[in-house]
Amino acid sequence: MKRRTFLRAAGSAAIAWPVQVWAQRDPKPPLVAVLFPGTEEALRPRLAAVRGGLKDEGLVENRDFVLETRFASGEFSELPRLAQQLDALKPRVFVAAAHAVATVHSLRPDAPLVFTAMAIDPIAVGLAESYTRPGGTATGNVMNAVGGEESLTAKRLGFFRHLVPNIRRLGMIGVADYGLARLETSEEAALRKVTEQLGIGFDSYAVKPTVDDLEGILSRALSDGVEAFYLSGDPVLTYKMSFVAPRILTTGKPTFGPYPDWARAGLLLTYSSDAIDGFRRAGAYAAKIIRGAKPGDLPIEQASKFWLVLNLKTAKQLGIKAPPELLAVANEVIE
Repeated sequence: MKRRTFLRAAGSAAIAWPVQVWAQRDPKPPLVAVLFPGTEEALRPRLAAVRGGLKDEGLVENRDFVLETRFASGEFSELPRLAQQLDALKPRVFVAAAHAVATVHSLRPDAPLVFTAMAIDPIAVGLAESYTRPGGTATGNVMNAVGGEESLTAKRLGFFRHLVPNIRRLGMIGVADYGLARLETSEEAALRKVTEQLGIGFDSYAVKPTVDDLEGILSRALSDGVEAFYLSGDPVLTYKMSFVAPRILTTGKPTFGPYPDWARAGLLLTYSSDAIDGFRRAGAYAAKIIRGAKPGDLPIEQASKFWLVLNLKTAKQLGIKAPPELLAVANEVIE
């Protein structure tokens, strides 16, 4: 055999052999398991973002990875069962959001986990050692920027006062005794601090996790002289939005909160990090892990994109006129 012919044949074999061995060793693409606490409808754009993040890293679905999803429709007691279903499929990496993060990490503390839609400090709850080097099996992104949830909540109130400058008493609606490192703790601390500085009265009200006492709580708040409401970003409220939003709106009081879906459901104003962007970045991290990166070496990312939504339809119903400077900075205006 001529030397050139031999080298060409040997080179072809060197290329083909690892591919053949890989196919024999692992004929199925790595599985990305996505666990979401909310509804299927809310999951759709978020799942599309996860796919987008994987694609951004050059991975092709059904060739380089496959996706399997479960959603709890707001029934958090279902999360352990759904997590077990996903775990039985032997995923290469989990992607979990909000309340689902703790469920997955508790079930499989040794499994690679990418978290998103987290409004609590992952270090404080034992998910990571630091933001720059998590050090364990979990990493991902959080909804807060530098300054944390208190900074975001204070900024929401600042935007709100452009619409309702003469408010004398604000009431916060949260959830009683639910979960670890409750988001309401930092939200309430921020609102108490800022309202005290501004001379605005402030009261905090907590509904049951079932939220079936919401109407009674709202009635009590109105009796206390509350002139506007802040709706906590607690997932319990978010995933029961179809029940909560109409009842808040019937009070006839201007209401603001964190997430864009609330403004689309009728709240006057919302301001938060871009949740869809967080899911996209989670997909990108899942891709890196599939390619061999260790979660503990991937820095936890903080929010860099924020979304201000104004509902002018609600504003008109309340007799509120949005100032031009606020309209100019809004990312989304509902008319």
